Amino acid sequence: MPSITAVSKIELPYKISQQEVKEQAQLMFSANFPQTNRLIFAFDNTEIKTRNFCKPLSYYTSTTTFEERNLEYINTALEYSVQAVEDVIKKAGITKDDITDIIFLSTSGLATPSLDALIINKMRLNPNIRRMPIWGLGCAGGVSGMAKANALAQANPDAVVLLVAVELCSLTLIKSDYSKSNFIGSSLFSDGIAACIIKGDNHGIDKAVTYFDASSKLYYDSLDVMGWEFQDTGFKVLFSKDIPTFINEHVLEDITLFLQKHDLQLSDIKNFIFHPGGKKVLDAYADALPIDGDFLKKTREVMNDNGNMSSVTVLYVLEKFMEQGFEDGYGLMMAMGPGFSSEMVLLKMKNK
Repeated sequence: MPSITAVSKIELPYKISQQEVKEQAQLMFSANFPQTNRLIFAFDNTEIKTRNFCKPLSYYTSTTTFEERNLEYINTALEYSVQAVEDVIKKAGITKDDITDIIFLSTSGLATPSLDALIINKMRLNPNIRRMPIWGLGCAGGVSGMAKANALAQANPDAVVLLVAVELCSLTLIKSDYSKSNFIGSSLFSDGIAACIIKGDNHGIDKAVTYFDASSKLYYDSLDVMGWEFQDTGFKVLFSKDIPTFINEHVLEDITLFLQKHDLQLSDIKNFIFHPGGKKVLDAYADALPIDGDFLKKTREVMNDNGNMSSVTVLYVLEKFMEQGFEDGYGLMMAMGPGFSSEMVLLKMKNK
């Protein structure tokens, strides 16, 4: 089976404390959003300590057009994607010419040609690389992208697949949007970039993290739980308070049925690599899954240190497992996103 050889993440230039973001949000919203004083404590309840931003805090107080913000998205995404790719190539012990496929994931900006084409051009990667740009999976994108990257490597044992995920959520902030969703979103979302190398079977047997299987599920009649509403001013964020309810109602059954396909049960999972949508989402996972101990410790730490970076966040969690250590046994990656949907990837993890 394919293996995940390396993961790299980017430390963006502006790591800003949640308290500073809270103070700025209060200034921005209080004049036009009557619920500001009542909802401002949402910033304290997230358990987020610092947030990743690609711009200084002052940038978000200035008046910008959607066109200007999207151009910033393209330029910033390209710059830091190249850094992440260079780093993951070095970690994986390969050269850029070894890469056979590239998957690019994002939901927070628009570009045609897509960013994978810009990356290939900028880095002078092999022009015959097979390309797969994926847009719109939101928070579920990191796990879905990992499943697709491994499917490519499974189909071609000689493959070396580059997975790049970029989310610059801060650039989607519409300053003039005084909705509750935008206010709550401003307490959670941040920016992140990650790159991964996935290799097919013909690249050796010394594998620490091996792909096993993947699962996708879309829940009927839940299209309004999470997503974007596209306006002249940009991407208006939409999400519902029902997300923890979905987790409580579905996640245990979904995981159980997925594991049963391989004669496994929840107790066989030693490493839980989950997307941290927020404190309420993590609490819902903890309530829904009968697991002893703080099984989401690394997930929670990534959220505390970075905020919710949409699709990228789970790849930061995976990077933490691979850099700081994991238990021998199975690992489960999981995320939920627009659709409303869930994505899972089952891994076999063994220390070398």
